[in-house]
Amino acid sequence: MNREHRHAVVGLGAIGSAAAYWLARRAGSDVVAFERYELGHQRGASEDHSRIIRRSYHTPWYVSLTAHAYRAWAEVELDAGKKLIVRTGGLDLWPEGAAIPMSDYTESMRACGVEFEELDAPETMRRWPQWRLSDDVRTVFQADAGIAAASKCNAAHRRLALGYGATFRERSPVTVIRDHGNEVEIEAGGERHRCERLVIAADAWTNDLLAHLDLRLPLTITQEQVIYFAAPDPSEFAPERFPIWIWMDDPSFYGFPTYGEAGPKAAQDVGGREVSSPERSDAPDEVARRRVHDFVREHLPRAYGPEILLRTCLYTMPPDRHFVLDAVPGHPNVFVALGAAHGFKFSSLFGRILAELAIDGRTDLDIVHFAAARSILTMDDPPRSFLV
Repeated sequence: MNREHRHAVVGLGAIGSAAAYWLARRAGSDVVAFERYELGHQRGASEDHSRIIRRSYHTPWYVSLTAHAYRAWAEVELDAGKKLIVRTGGLDLWPEGAAIPMSDYTESMRACGVEFEELDAPETMRRWPQWRLSDDVRTVFQADAGIAAASKCNAAHRRLALGYGATFRERSPVTVIRDHGNEVEIEAGGERHRCERLVIAADAWTNDLLAHLDLRLPLTITQEQVIYFAAPDPSEFAPERFPIWIWMDDPSFYGFPTYGEAGPKAAQDVGGREVSSPERSDAPDEVARRRVHDFVREHLPRAYGPEILLRTCLYTMPPDRHFVLDAVPGHPNVFVALGAAHGFKFSSLFGRILAELAIDGRTDLDIVHFAAARSILTMDDPPRSFLV
């Protein structure tokens, strides 16, 4: 069965759903998207109640990009007629000697004119008595941070894309990609499709697809997990009373107020084991689980309680943990996007950028740092640094 389209997307997680939406806004029914599983599945990295959105970042170009991300989400909210971003404020915490320099964050936000407050431990605990901190801890509070309602965001992108005329093919794993220069041929779910431009947004399955184009990126895949805790009084952690937070050390932890489940959520960033296949297990990592329990018991004792829910997910990270957002080297009609396990907040913006690259051949935003052919991605054994 032959099908022809101007634009195709492989992967309907966060970035792929956003790409389908922004493409369909401009190209309507000339967009087709493929998902190897059912829509909204939890085998990847994109689905759950919440992801962090924030202005605080470690370089000015990341901080600058967050402003565009917020604007992209505002457009989607207007189009969808529903709220997708919940502002709670965000608290970054640095113990003495932290592995992540506090000055990287404060200087980057100052350079971009982003307002924030620097607090000591007593003032932090006065405002949020849920915390138990030693006197050496310093914190930064940024009021714009909050929750991106992950599964709702993804569903909104997909619903709107369908409304603009896009076609979805779920349970249709892509088995062949052939770039003929002026068109790209795809085989998926027993069908053959041709398109002018192809977007690959497949996260942990990225290298499986790039192999058809004789490319492999040095990606690390880990299986991670998040835990929802039955706090004795979950209302103490309501979004209007408690911010999202990140512990800026190694190990790094992060968490959310009560949202989507009956208690707050916490996890370790890059705390899971490395896996060789994206076909992950649902079995908990008991060592990593214990680290999260110990952290919450020590620093957020009023959040600690029995587990409500533990969910596993995948991280797919380039060695420098910067995003990939570019044409595939040697294939100018094929684009690849990777969120590097901190990209959800940017996913709608990335969808817009991918649509601009596919339709206009360019974007006005500075994405030079996310090139697919940057030097570290061409190394056989590149150094890895995953702290952000």
